[in-house]
Amino acid sequence: MATKIKFGTDGWRAIIAEEFTVENVARVAYATAQWIKKSGLDQRIAVGHDCRFAGELFADTVSKILLQEGIEVKLSRGFVSTPMISLAANQLSCGLGIILTASHNPPSYNGFKLKAHYGGPLTPEKVQEIEDIIPETVPFDYASVDLDPFMASGQLEIVDFETRYVKHIEAHFDLDAIRNSDLNLVYDAMYGAGQNVIRRILPNVQLLHCEYNPSFYGQAPEPIQKNLQPLEAYIKQKGNIHCALATDGDADRIGLYNGKGEFIDSHHIILLLMHYLVNYKHQTGKVVTAFSTTPRVGQLAKHYGLESEVVKIGFKYIAGIMVEEDVLIGGEESGGIAVKGHIPERDGIWMGLIIWEFMSKSGKTLDELIAEVYAIVGAFKFERNDLHLTEALKNEVVANCNNNKYTSFGKYTVREVGTIDGWKFIFDDNRWLMIRASGTEPVLRTYAEAPTLEEVREILKITEDMIRN
Repeated sequence: MATKIKFGTDGWRAIIAEEFTVENVARVAYATAQWIKKSGLDQRIAVGHDCRFAGELFADTVSKILLQEGIEVKLSRGFVSTPMISLAANQLSCGLGIILTASHNPPSYNGFKLKAHYGGPLTPEKVQEIEDIIPETVPFDYASVDLDPFMASGQLEIVDFETRYVKHIEAHFDLDAIRNSDLNLVYDAMYGAGQNVIRRILPNVQLLHCEYNPSFYGQAPEPIQKNLQPLEAYIKQKGNIHCALATDGDADRIGLYNGKGEFIDSHHIILLLMHYLVNYKHQTGKVVTAFSTTPRVGQLAKHYGLESEVVKIGFKYIAGIMVEEDVLIGGEESGGIAVKGHIPERDGIWMGLIIWEFMSKSGKTLDELIAEVYAIVGAFKFERNDLHLTEALKNEVVANCNNNKYTSFGKYTVREVGTIDGWKFIFDDNRWLMIRASGTEPVLRTYAEAPTLEEVREILKITEDMIRN
């Protein structure tokens, strides 16, 4: 009996050599081929892989299946980021893009992401259609398929997706403003697929972990504070850094530090991007954020006369709206952000370049720019705490939330509860707590916002004590 393959919120991911095998990748590729042949979409697919172990092997396997099924393949030789594949799918008029990546997951994982012709995540219902037709086995000997004849016929083309992406950046940013500024900038690729881009466009930027290392030095390449301690230490040791950018394994998520070595969370990044795009660049459009993002985004949107919408967690929900409506910015708490004028796709490097351009053109530090935002929405801090529990306790807390059992958390009285995706307990205008259960493991994610970090941690501690006791 073949393994049942299920796509999660952002593709199929599994441990390499356990479930993520050549055979299972071939099964998913075969289902993808059958789906696109009946879809009415262009019969071309952009294929690439990130820096993970055996990426080229898996990408070649996918290509062999697609080519044998009569589909034209645009293939990367060498690792690429997810935004590079999404951009290529859009620019090259492909029906789909496929990127072999497990994004920010630990190095033992790999994954399979599907990208739509518009340059963003394929919609959940279409992903489900592909999942539903994954066969038990592929009905031909794909291992013996030779790529050379397809190359000779033109059905297979090797494309430099990274150079296409770099040219797209050069057409949309004032890179000279950044190059000619006196900013000391750092970029940490976390050994991920974005590692060559900053080197190519901004040669004076200091680079960390921009080497090929499929093990990611044993660290999950997720750009959150606990994983970025070497970067934080580097900033504090140097003492003259103005800003540091980090991106995850496939370079679609952003992490950011100020010159003091303080982590700047995604809520602040989204607000900074809005402030720059609207107040400085005079752009307009709707603002779409995931349920776990700060309500201050809506507050800033209202200040600028923009419509805002809150959606379920998962960038695919944001991308769906970006494709249909005039959206200025869409963002998630987890570091995935997209803006107008690019593709409806998370892109950590693109967002970092906007921040660096903002600093260069304004002549202000990151803290001074954040102060401008605070003058409109007020100062705040945010943290998330993942609680590893038994499945039984997780289910008990979920039942309590469903049954409105939580009317207060210590001294904090619940005034309102949002239930778009999980439970957001609003205490007052400046304080809230959110509880959301993982769908795949015995974990409860708790999120809190308050005017100070001490109060945020107090709220999270009260919540953890209530849940565990």
